[in-house]
Amino acid sequence: MLVDLSIPSTISIFALLLIPVGIFVYLGLGLVRETLLSAVRMAVQLMLVGLYLKYIFHLNNIWVNLLWVLVMMTAANSSILGKSGLKRRLFFWRSLAGVAISTLVVSGWFILVAIRPDPLYDARYVIPITGMILGNCQRSNVLSLERFFSGIRRNETEFMTYLMLGASLREAVRPYLRDSVKAAVNPSISTMATMGIVSLPGMMTGQILGGAMPVEAIKYQVGIMICIFTSMVIAAIVNILLSLPIAFDEYQRLKTDVFT
Repeated sequence: MLVDLSIPSTISIFALLLIPVGIFVYLGLGLVRETLLSAVRMAVQLMLVGLYLKYIFHLNNIWVNLLWVLVMMTAANSSILGKSGLKRRLFFWRSLAGVAISTLVVSGWFILVAIRPDPLYDARYVIPITGMILGNCQRSNVLSLERFFSGIRRNETEFMTYLMLGASLREAVRPYLRDSVKAAVNPSISTMATMGIVSLPGMMTGQILGGAMPVEAIKYQVGIMICIFTSMVIAAIVNILLSLPIAFDEYQRLKTDVFT
C-alpha cells in the first residue's frame, strides 16, 4: 500500500534544498534564485498537471489525449531551442517535426504493438509513456544540438577545409554529428549498464510502490528504457539533419544569425 506524503513531510523534503543552496552561496555560483524558482515552479506545475490529468484520465477521449501530447511536444521543443541557443522563429517547426517523429514512432510502437491497452488510446498509458520518452528526448536534443553547432563554430577552419577539399555539407558535418550523437547517448548507455545495481529506475519503483509485482515492473522498465534510448538516437540525428538547410547558407557556411 502506497504511503501518502503529508504536507509536513513534503515541506521536510523541500528543506533538503538548503544543502545545495548553502553550497551555491559559499562558492558564489549565483544559482540560488534559479534553483528556488525552478523547485517552486516544478511543484506548482506538477500539482496543476495532476489535477488536469485526473480529468483527462476520466474523460479518456482520443482527441483530448492527442491534444495534450501535442502540448507536451510543443513545450519540450521550445525548451530545446532555448537551451541549445538557436532562434525559435527559424527552427521551431523543423525541430518540432524531429521531436514528433522520434517520440510518436517509438511511443506508438511501445503502446500499440507491445502493450496493446484497451482502448489503444487509453490516457493512463499514452500520456505517461509519451511523457517519459519525450522528457529524455528533450535532454538528448539539447545536448546534441549544442554540441553539434558549438563544435562547428569552434573548429570553423577545419570545417571549411573539408568543404574546400570537395566534401558535401553532409560529409563535412559528419564528424560533428558523430560527436554530438555520442554526447547525447553516452549518459543513457552508462545508466542502462548499471541499472539495477547502482540504481532502481523511477518507473519500476513507482509501479512497485503502487502495488505491482516486481517482475511485471521490471518488464515495463526494460521496455521503456529501450524505447527511450531508441528515441534519443532518432531525435538527435533527425533534428540535426532537419536543421542543416536553415543553419547553413548557399556556400555551406554556418550562419551566425541563427543563434540567440
